[in-house]
Amino acid sequence: MSIEYQRLCEAAKVAEEAIGRADTAIVLGSGLGDYGETLDDLKRVKYTDIPGFSASTAPGHAGELLSGVKNGKRVLVMSGRFHRYEGIAIRQLAVPVYVFRLLGVKTLILTNAAGGVNLAYQPGDLMLISDYINLTGDSPLTGPNIDEIGPRFPDMSNVFTERLRGIARQTAEEMGLALREGVYCWMPGPCYETPAEIRMIRLLGADAVGMSTVPDAMAARHAGMDVLGISCITNMAAGILDQPITHQEVLETGRRIQADFRALIDRILQRV
Repeated sequence: MSIEYQRLCEAAKVAEEAIGRADTAIVLGSGLGDYGETLDDLKRVKYTDIPGFSASTAPGHAGELLSGVKNGKRVLVMSGRFHRYEGIAIRQLAVPVYVFRLLGVKTLILTNAAGGVNLAYQPGDLMLISDYINLTGDSPLTGPNIDEIGPRFPDMSNVFTERLRGIARQTAEEMGLALREGVYCWMPGPCYETPAEIRMIRLLGADAVGMSTVPDAMAARHAGMDVLGISCITNMAAGILDQPITHQEVLETGRRIQADFRALIDRILQRV
């Protein structure tokens, strides 16, 4: 057993003693962190109390791991995530996902706040992630492989599980909720992208851009999990509208669409 895997097991033991196990987990993005407060039988533990976890410093990220019951099903909720731009080592970004695996998680639902690159999008849209583009040049899998978690060269042909995407499409249709579907591009941040970068990203085939989610998805696929990703388009990317981009706008749009987001996630959880 590798030392790194032993450390993950120690982190999982602390988390399990505090909040228990589950087969489904959700990672909440900027402006979406209040979802965890809707759970019944709510339990929580701070990231800083879990060995190997980092503190979450981004605004709108509470930095707590939650556990609770929704529609009779216990789920784990990561209220806030780690980002590369916080100065956290790239390999560290995979730790929460690997701990989820050790806590029994088989299905990981990833959410984020993203900038709209597709000109047909508008703030407040929800986008089902079909694939990703990684323009950071980084991967949380860099370094010695943790053989107990997954293979050295994991396949990324179908990162976002088609079965789960089908559930999300059908659920949104039944709700009468418009759900876009497109490609998410991961950029390093913390600066918002330039108009020239956004034109490049659009030419490469991305529909939305953000500073997270892709390392979570990479780690989850490495660990053999099924993955669903949903972006909240909180703003239009640089150069599309004649106005500056602010994080306050991101948080406000996230709060504005919370009701639709919560309802969609609730119903998806019933079917997962």
